[in-house]
Amino acid sequence: MHLELIKLEKTFNPSILTRIDDPLFRRYQIELWMKRDDLLHPVISGNKWRKLKYILDHALTLGADTLISMGGAYSNHLHALAYVGKVLGMKTVGLIRGERPEVLTPTLQDMAEWGMELKFVSRTEYRQLRQYKGYYDLPGLKPRHYWLPEGGAQALALKGVAELVDEMEISYDTLCVPSGTGTTLAGIIEAVPEQVSVLGVAALKNAGFLTAEVEGILSQSRNNWQINLDYHFGGFAKTNAELNAFIEDFELKTTIPLEPVYTGKMMHAVYDLIKKRYFKPGQRIIAVHTGGLQGKRGFS
Repeated sequence: MHLELIKLEKTFNPSILTRIDDPLFRRYQIELWMKRDDLLHPVISGNKWRKLKYILDHALTLGADTLISMGGAYSNHLHALAYVGKVLGMKTVGLIRGERPEVLTPTLQDMAEWGMELKFVSRTEYRQLRQYKGYYDLPGLKPRHYWLPEGGAQALALKGVAELVDEMEISYDTLCVPSGTGTTLAGIIEAVPEQVSVLGVAALKNAGFLTAEVEGILSQSRNNWQINLDYHFGGFAKTNAELNAFIEDFELKTTIPLEPVYTGKMMHAVYDLIKKRYFKPGQRIIAVHTGGLQGKRGFS
């Protein structure tokens, strides 16, 4: 790995395993832990760094000087990419879904301050961008430009996500992870022991397509995983009083911050599925905190 990335990673904090205690778990004989990837770094936290790590290494190997990617006005992926670009001395370009707002969101403000060029594209154009999967696929790319698909959904991302699994110091039965593009989920599926079940919790509505997306990223077929589509709370970045109350209660009891786009929905799903006896008594579950807490600013 390139020296610049090694230096950056050495500044990171440990991603610890924390046991979550609740009378609910004792009643249903479930043990719940959380992988605190949110603690890695204030900006490049959680699966953002995991997915970017080896993609960035590849870009540096190719001699790229400009990173181009896509996302929404509160994109954790673009937010992390802009910061990393500044640290590495690389130019960054963000293709942002929708019209330019009169006032930039806090996320977009950060990205602009870190030197990212913001280009706003129509929702139709944005959907079309999703077809470009490879680092050289985007039409009109110039020499030394490197394209990252939405959310860093590239095969190299799986290698970084696998390291999350390698850090697990205890045995476990089920690993739970929130899912947007399905890339983190795919990386985890590939990395866990075969006897472990992997449960993805979709953060968006009508996410049935995610199964095919994940299968398309996996290097080989695995049958130890599924995606739950029932906890989107109305759609991507949508929330309601029930979810907000759950997050507030969880944070009060555990002092672990959640956000309503990904981790809040996943943890609500885990608690609800425990009550519905989805998990067998005696199981040890690990939920992955994928970071992205900056996105919480869109709900204040």
